Amino acid sequence: MKCVCFIWGSLLFLSCSVVQMCAGEMFTSLLNVRQAISLERKLIDDLKTYIDHERERLEDIKRFYSKVSHLHSDLYRGPANAMANPLVAFTLIKRLQSEWVNVVYSHEASENAQALRSSYEEEEANLPKLEDLRGAARGLMRLQDVYSLHVASLAGGRFQRVADGKLVDIYTPAVSVPLSGDDCFLVGKVAYEQEDYYHSVQWLEESVQLFRGTGGQWSPENEGTLEDALDHLAFSHFKTGNISHALSLSQELLHHDPMNGRVLENVEKYERLLVTRPPVSLSGRGLIRPTSKYLRTRDAYERLCQTQGSQQNPRLFCDYFTNGSPALMLMPVRREVLSLRPYVVLYHDFITDAESEDIKKLAQQGLRRSVVAAGETQATADYRISKSAWLKGSAHSMVGKLDRRISVLTGLNVTHPFGEHLQVVNYGIGGHYEPHFDHATSPSSPVFRLNTGNRVATFMLYLSSVEAGGATAFIYANFSVPVVKNSAIFWWNLHRNGGGDDDTLHAGCPVLIGDKWVANKWIHEHGQEFRHACSLNPDE
Repeated sequence: MKCVCFIWGSLLFLSCSVVQMCAGEMFTSLLNVRQAISLERKLIDDLKTYIDHERERLEDIKRFYSKVSHLHSDLYRGPANAMANPLVAFTLIKRLQSEWVNVVYSHEASENAQALRSSYEEEEANLPKLEDLRGAARGLMRLQDVYSLHVASLAGGRFQRVADGKLVDIYTPAVSVPLSGDDCFLVGKVAYEQEDYYHSVQWLEESVQLFRGTGGQWSPENEGTLEDALDHLAFSHFKTGNISHALSLSQELLHHDPMNGRVLENVEKYERLLVTRPPVSLSGRGLIRPTSKYLRTRDAYERLCQTQGSQQNPRLFCDYFTNGSPALMLMPVRREVLSLRPYVVLYHDFITDAESEDIKKLAQQGLRRSVVAAGETQATADYRISKSAWLKGSAHSMVGKLDRRISVLTGLNVTHPFGEHLQVVNYGIGGHYEPHFDHATSPSSPVFRLNTGNRVATFMLYLSSVEAGGATAFIYANFSVPVVKNSAIFWWNLHRNGGGDDDTLHAGCPVLIGDKWVANKWIHEHGQEFRHACSLNPDE
């Protein structure tokens, strides 16, 4: 890592830039994160071996120390004629000429360290990359924003938000892991490097508090120190207009590093600015959350993710549904109508636990970073964090069986190419998919590559449960659907006239706690001519 100093006017500040940028995707799938546990177990075993070897080496050094100390405390302090003994004299000369050299210049320590490094390098290709760390940090900030989480509580391992001036638990995890000062520093630094001072201030404040709590003690595994956190936090406050706080933090930093010329210049600059600018409150209320470049419905989206609101319509109902099919007469499906405009239904217990596990296992080897439409091509995007795999019904009997069941329930032709292959999705850290349409909104969309028209309907299966978060929010329809394992949700994307239904704008809320898996079956217009006929009414 290379640290470079930049000049703003006559103000110097610290910015860390990474020389080599590594692409990482582990953070986009919780399956991959789970698999990383076995990698760390291997590293733990290697470290244990290193410790054992080092302990043996130090025991040898302690034995040599004890032997020599014993000679000096007993033999050499004895009668003066002890050195007259040629054996005593010989062993002294031998130790000073040979044994001390072997101890001081022993290669054993470096050999042990090299063995540890070699073991680490064997696994290095499979370890998280820098982008994984950044992606995980952005995931924490996403959860903070969408669920209005209190940063100090997050740092303490709790999921709380402020309501009516009090901290309230929104979820109590079975396992609680507090963050260290260095953990918070890295999250804050990711925001800092993106010039996102709204988040950097909050996370670096926690970092400074935690580092102060340890007396600024440094640990060898840490990347940051109290001085680093103070430095980044001071400039973050300056960028938000809180010059008085930037000054006090810089002055604290000078107590630890009094000869830091850059910080001395910053202090002088801050003092001059305070003469011409009124001080800003230190409460943090002046922080302004950065706007989203592409999320115009952020407030509604986050409200639905937090509340999981449902429509209040007396015409909504639940029933046992057969769709007029003999195949469902003896075992009708439990249907819950969630919305009439757009038409959205939830089918409970559509698949079994065993079927869900089979689908997930089939998909694991094919999981790749999920993409979104970008003109005529597809690309990864921060507003969709997950991995996906495509399963062909012709290649997997389980998938073919599922296709037939979907066809019976919906009455639609879902065989390829009239229905896309089954897409299985596993979400990552804070995994989400911000508001979007499933149907194509541009003639150049990759959706039309099948030459079977637009996506007329979506059939989505929940293959897992989650402990918190992860709901499907319909933004304009103003309701959200929590994750219900083994259930399936179905909706029409297009009006009868073939136009897109804007009310189907929906999102996958960030997963707060849990491992979310879904499977999507997108059904196209062509092949449905006698199953879901177009309307003669252009307004329908």
